[in-house]
Amino acid sequence: MNIEKTKCLIIGSGPAGFTAAIYASRANLSPVLYEGLQPGGQLTTTTDIENFPGYSAGVSGTQLMEDLRQQAVKFGADIRSGIATAADLSSRPFHITIDEDKIIATETLIIATGATAKYLGLPDEKKYAGLGVSACATCDGFFYRKKSVAVVGGGDTACEEAIYLSGLASKVYLIVRKPYLKASKIMQARIEKNTKIEVLFEHNTLGLFGENGVEGVRLVKRAGSPEAKEYDLPIDGFFLAIGHTPNSSLFASCLDTDATGYIKTVPGTPKTGIPGIYAAGDVADPVYRQAITAAASGCQAAIEVERFLSLNGLIK
Repeated sequence: MNIEKTKCLIIGSGPAGFTAAIYASRANLSPVLYEGLQPGGQLTTTTDIENFPGYSAGVSGTQLMEDLRQQAVKFGADIRSGIATAADLSSRPFHITIDEDKIIATETLIIATGATAKYLGLPDEKKYAGLGVSACATCDGFFYRKKSVAVVGGGDTACEEAIYLSGLASKVYLIVRKPYLKASKIMQARIEKNTKIEVLFEHNTLGLFGENGVEGVRLVKRAGSPEAKEYDLPIDGFFLAIGHTPNSSLFASCLDTDATGYIKTVPGTPKTGIPGIYAAGDVADPVYRQAITAAASGCQAAIEVERFLSLNGLIK
């Protein structure tokens, strides 16, 4: 199998990956970046972004990622299509297999593979993606000021999203499958005290409807029971808050991860347990999951790569 050598390999093409490529390129490290399954990452599924610095008029997720990509290319990043399909991190140089037919031998590795939001699996979620369906209240809540929205989930994340949205929307429905909240006691108390939030216990989502975007959700209360009841609830936005899955499975046997699969790093840094390997962006961030924080960690990872290569005599 063909083996290619490089000093810096970046896997992933979201804000973390492209920012790492920008910094590594400007440091003359000639980074190679593979875009992965979803070039541009999760933001390419978002219509408008209004909270990324420098875009006062807002920008589409696709355009933001293209701008970052072109900036990386401008400084010399080698950006390629391809998917990492195997990883041998047992010794340096690390060996990463691309598309099962090419091996990259790299002195340093930046993992920026992101995370994937969990969905209910309804066809309508794809139909209305960017048209009323979102998995990030912080990203998209602004568009629902003084409107009615629903949040699906019963844990701390769902409660946090509902509380955040209550500061913007006129009404927030919290759709909970169980007859109780799984959230912490303090979070439950905040939900109970919030007059804008109505909790719909023992409810399941059947589908969404609307002409040019979400106009309502079809619900069933106490599904499967004799008193089961289906009804339509008018809403303008539908938010999923049932968790994320970090795209770390390829490295889980080699690197330390938490119970969910997020790659563990040295606090305050992108350093993993293996010198020369760094994790940036949502694959290592179960808390913030924002484009700006991902970009910042990509910057940190590239700076750490330069330091590592310098300290080990791999660059002048």
